[in-house]
Amino acid sequence: MPTRVQRQMVGQIEAKGEANEGGGGLWHRLRGGLAKTRSQLAEGVGALLLGKKEIDDAALEQLETALLLTDVGVDATQAIMESLAGRVRRKQLNDTQALYAALRSELTALLEPITGRLCVDPDKRPFVILLVGVNGVGKTTTIGKLARRFKADGHQVMLAAGDTFRAAAVEQLSAWGEANDVPVIAQHQGADSASVVFDAVQSGAARGIDVVLVDTAGRLQTKTNLMDELRKIKRVVGRLDAAAPHEVLLVLDAGVGQNALSQVAQFDAAVGLTGLIITKLDGSARAGILFAIARQFDIPVYFVGVGEQLEDLQPFDANHFVAALLDQEPDAQGS
Repeated sequence: MPTRVQRQMVGQIEAKGEANEGGGGLWHRLRGGLAKTRSQLAEGVGALLLGKKEIDDAALEQLETALLLTDVGVDATQAIMESLAGRVRRKQLNDTQALYAALRSELTALLEPITGRLCVDPDKRPFVILLVGVNGVGKTTTIGKLARRFKADGHQVMLAAGDTFRAAAVEQLSAWGEANDVPVIAQHQGADSASVVFDAVQSGAARGIDVVLVDTAGRLQTKTNLMDELRKIKRVVGRLDAAAPHEVLLVLDAGVGQNALSQVAQFDAAVGLTGLIITKLDGSARAGILFAIARQFDIPVYFVGVGEQLEDLQPFDANHFVAALLDQEPDAQGS
């Protein structure tokens, strides 16, 4: 059973969400969540909006520095700047305001290929979603929020407490199960993680569950033995359904900056990632890491987390994300 503290934690998140329901909408939550990165970016490019000024080398250098400071990364920044500089040389951009508008276009185009949607295939029951990541990125809380989302969509949901290394992780997941009124399959601390997940998928199939969300222990991507445990979980689940897990999602903390690229590469090599969830964008000025990820990988981003409220785990949308980052309204055609 979840402890009083764990139940209180979930209750506080729910209360915050209820208190802010309708308080400005999802767009304003996204804009607010990206405030730190936007502030960092504005220090470098804010001058581009102050009147119509001629584009010179200083303006381009200022823009390049601003992108690097928000962790857009060297590779992505160079690609963006080469494209913009080429348009300047061809006289396609007449002033710094036009340069700023072109920047928005370049940033959106970079993110559009990794904009994804997490969809449950009704022909695959239970639809097994494995969540992986290092310690402290918010996997368990993310699972709780996803459970609420799936249940609101009419799905029967089950949670699997595959993080058997920490008693607190099982308690926290149990609290989310209680809050969402969904079953949780768990065993004692130290139990074999793969066994827990196997039991959950088998039980889910017997109960007619639509979605099984699997929590896993946080681990450093450089620890071979821990990554082997993830491979084992994947193999064991595959014995019940050769196509399972149907989604393998890496939860990333935006605050780690360029280290996120290493995490994506290592986890993808180990278990074959199908999607990403970027959390804690509100606590960092490093939201630019999404552009670095987009430049290096073709793995879709399903959700971004911009706060503790239930509604702050939002489906990723390139148009909305870039508009919020630049403090502009999203295009009308944006989802």
